[in-house]
Amino acid sequence: MTARPLGASALLLRLIVVQGAWAQAVQPGSSPATAQPEVREDALGRTTPRGTVRGFLSAVSKGDAETATRYLNIRPRAQGAAGLARQLSVVLNKRLRARLNEISDNPQGSLPFPTEPDKDLVGTVSSAAGDVDILVERVDRKDAGSIWLFSRDTLDAIPELYAEVNADIHENRLTRFLLETRIAHVAVIHWLAFFVGLPLLYFLGIRLNGVLSRFLGRLVRHLRQDPNLPEPELLTTPVRILLIAVIIRWALAATTLPLLARQFWSSIAALALITGVVWLIIRLNGWFEDKIRLRLGRRNLSGTLSMLRFARSALDGFIIFVGLLVVLHYFGINATTALAGLGVGGIAVALAAQKTLENVIAGISLISDKAIRVGDFLRVADAVGQVTMGTVTDIGLRSTRIRTLDRTVVNVPNGQIANASLENLSLRDQFWLHHTLRLTYETTVTQLRSILAGLTNLLLRSSSVEESSARVRFLGFGESSLDAEIFAYVYARDWPDFLRLQEELLLQVMDLVQAAGARIAIPSRIAYLAGSALRETMAGESAMTIPKPKRSPDKPLAARKAGASEYGT
Repeated sequence: MTARPLGASALLLRLIVVQGAWAQAVQPGSSPATAQPEVREDALGRTTPRGTVRGFLSAVSKGDAETATRYLNIRPRAQGAAGLARQLSVVLNKRLRARLNEISDNPQGSLPFPTEPDKDLVGTVSSAAGDVDILVERVDRKDAGSIWLFSRDTLDAIPELYAEVNADIHENRLTRFLLETRIAHVAVIHWLAFFVGLPLLYFLGIRLNGVLSRFLGRLVRHLRQDPNLPEPELLTTPVRILLIAVIIRWALAATTLPLLARQFWSSIAALALITGVVWLIIRLNGWFEDKIRLRLGRRNLSGTLSMLRFARSALDGFIIFVGLLVVLHYFGINATTALAGLGVGGIAVALAAQKTLENVIAGISLISDKAIRVGDFLRVADAVGQVTMGTVTDIGLRSTRIRTLDRTVVNVPNGQIANASLENLSLRDQFWLHHTLRLTYETTVTQLRSILAGLTNLLLRSSSVEESSARVRFLGFGESSLDAEIFAYVYARDWPDFLRLQEELLLQVMDLVQAAGARIAIPSRIAYLAGSALRETMAGESAMTIPKPKRSPDKPLAARKAGASEYGT
């Protein structure tokens, strides 16, 4: 969780530079404009109501009185224009609420007054005589085209408002120094608040969390009489961020700052609030996942756990996406363009990650259909005929992990498993006992009948053999043996248990054959040698080796051939 606070700090650091940009680098007209193509862009950014207000505040903050008067609907060189601009800035800084992002950024305005489409509302300031609307109006100028300026009605009310506001101003030298002294075009008070105030608040939150957690932990351990219970974390990181947002809001209400400064710290508080809420929801989502995972883990539902992990990740992504949309809305950015770009980008990502998506969808199908489970023994044959056999150790959304008989681990993509010939050997309800008993040709009919009857009774008496499937039949005459088939289905827990039962049955088969006086045949041949008695030779290791005649180098070739004919060729 450490990467997220660092990301939030980086975002706050960029915002403090944005505040300096409002005071110096943000030129009028730099705000995103949704103007139609036929609207002429104004050099001072007066094509939209928001551009007019920001441009005026930027010019005043830089002490450019001449430029500031060009945002008023009066003649720029009129007598008292500079003083009126200063009075307007004081009224806005002291009384107007910091909601510059809510001012219309449309060249046509927000049309708050249907009967007066050329007027737009900036905000409302309170006074002793009642609330006064701060308005801008659209005028046509030959040199600049259609632009927005502070209306004449608003300017007429400014002197009276300024007199009332000026009487309430009580700024000491320290406050004036912190507000007016700038470093890199940023007021000293903002540097102190960002690099001293915010870290101090976060550190105090950590210390407070430690104290409260220890106190609550002792109380819970005392009530439950369990000294091994861990200390709960009362003020988690997202809660501390929410507390910082609340403190910033309280400080803005308790102090007097210029409008741009209040707008900046309001944005900081809004970002902290959105970040804290999103983070807290994600933490709660993880908490619910842990609870569900604990219950499913007891039932050995590993496939469902993989789906649960995927669902949690998808929900976290959706929560973050909603949080980003809220941030865009707060800063007055049209989210339609962002969503359209996201749709095109999503198509590109989907095409690039086609195989990955295929494996994910196949993994969801395998888990939902319960085709395989952790611990199952599989035989997987791919398209080229390569067979993979092993035990399933993990079922993920992208691949399935199989430990082979060689004790190696093979990650098979879920898409390949879904399209391959899959044989789940662990789902067998019975095991097939199938052997051919080969007896020597010296076995008599009486012995063969006795052996067949004994084998049948052996299978029928065994509790592990399915009675209806048990059969023992004489199949026929083999090349070197009399063949009898042993066929049955055996009840067993797993493959090792089946091998144990099969071993016991086969040993009893050998006992029956020996008790009947018969012998189990081995592959053999009978060779007839010319000019000699019948000799039996056994194949394999027991086969008789026919001695070869020694080759005498002093005998003629004809004599050597005559000697070889004694053995027959």
